[in-house]
Amino acid sequence: MRSPLRSKALRDLGGLPTLAHTVIAAVGAGASDLAVVANDFVLDDVSKVVKQIFRQASFHLQEEQRGTAHAVLAAMPAIKNASEDVLVLFCDTPLVTDATLMRLRKALADGADLAVLGFEARNPTGYGRLMMEGDKVLKIIEEGDASEEECRIKLCNSGVMAFNSMHMLSLLEAVKDENAQREYQLSDVVSIACERGLRVTTVIAPEEESMGINTPVQLAACEAAYQNRCRKSAMELGAELIAPETVFFSYDTVLSSGVVVEPNVVFGTGVVVAPEVRIRAFSYIEGAAIAKGATIGPYARIRRVTNIGEMSQIGNFVEVKNSHIGIGTKIKHLAYIGDARIGNGVNIGASSVVCNYDGVEKHITEVQDDAFIGAGSLLIAPVTVGTRAYVAAGSVITDDVPGDSLAVARSRQINKEDWRE
Repeated sequence: MRSPLRSKALRDLGGLPTLAHTVIAAVGAGASDLAVVANDFVLDDVSKVVKQIFRQASFHLQEEQRGTAHAVLAAMPAIKNASEDVLVLFCDTPLVTDATLMRLRKALADGADLAVLGFEARNPTGYGRLMMEGDKVLKIIEEGDASEEECRIKLCNSGVMAFNSMHMLSLLEAVKDENAQREYQLSDVVSIACERGLRVTTVIAPEEESMGINTPVQLAACEAAYQNRCRKSAMELGAELIAPETVFFSYDTVLSSGVVVEPNVVFGTGVVVAPEVRIRAFSYIEGAAIAKGATIGPYARIRRVTNIGEMSQIGNFVEVKNSHIGIGTKIKHLAYIGDARIGNGVNIGASSVVCNYDGVEKHITEVQDDAFIGAGSLLIAPVTVGTRAYVAAGSVITDDVPGDSLAVARSRQINKEDWRE
């Protein structure tokens, strides 16, 4: 990735590390065990990511990087204990789906000893080619070793494979480093298996699922493909995206049927949106639950641990963080609401601010049902505004306001005549 800061296994794709996407696909395909191979530079960080999804995974250190077959053999203890089919996956091909992996497993169940995931490449340059005889794979030939005629083959090797566990270890141990790179290449197991009379077949997947990530350009292309997948899924489930190409999702975004999303909206992680919600243009939402019939934006920012109540309205240039907003409440423009509990039917006027931070700690503000906060008011937490109370515009509220009362906390106006002269 040309960056010393993060391994490609830990790069974000839709708000989730690329490695996590691969692990989720494996679990979705029915993985009962998971063996993860990494070098010592990333092993600790990789283990943290994987354990959040599959706690019983085992981790194996590849001390030297001597090719893909060498990497797989680093997990030899797990391979020896395997009693079912074994899939070899890569952290930098995060778009492979559990459905495709299930097809690889089915190929083994149907009698194959080894199944290779292939794809038809629009531009096969740089990929190993699958040499076929009918439905059998004879070998994988790397581009540097291919003839001019073989280079015209568009059926390519993704690197993903499924092994019958009975043969896997002996096939891997037979791989030699007799190539220009002096590496042990996983692709060599295909020709070895054929020489032994084993059945090798291929499963064809869309090219998108084999997209690899080695550069920032490829990461961006993979993100674009992932976002298109998310947009299509959301619309198929009944959400209306007015300009789909401008809406960005996280891996766990949930949009209910009937949600309308206007252009240029970004969903961070942890967002659940109920039916009949409209999210207006240029809004950013993360870590929030939005109830039925609410309206968000335009230009709204909803931050983590926020619940937006039914039929509420969060308008332009409003930021809400770690707050509960009640049913039918209106915060329509130019406001900051942080660490607050806002009741039902509340109106919060323009330029109002909940002052939740005293420089050391955060404090809670409570505004009870049907209260009215006038424009330009400051609520200095911790403070409570009671049911049906009014806060006059321009007030700085430092004490609790009883229900049904009017709080005026501003200097009395003084006019000095002839002051201009």
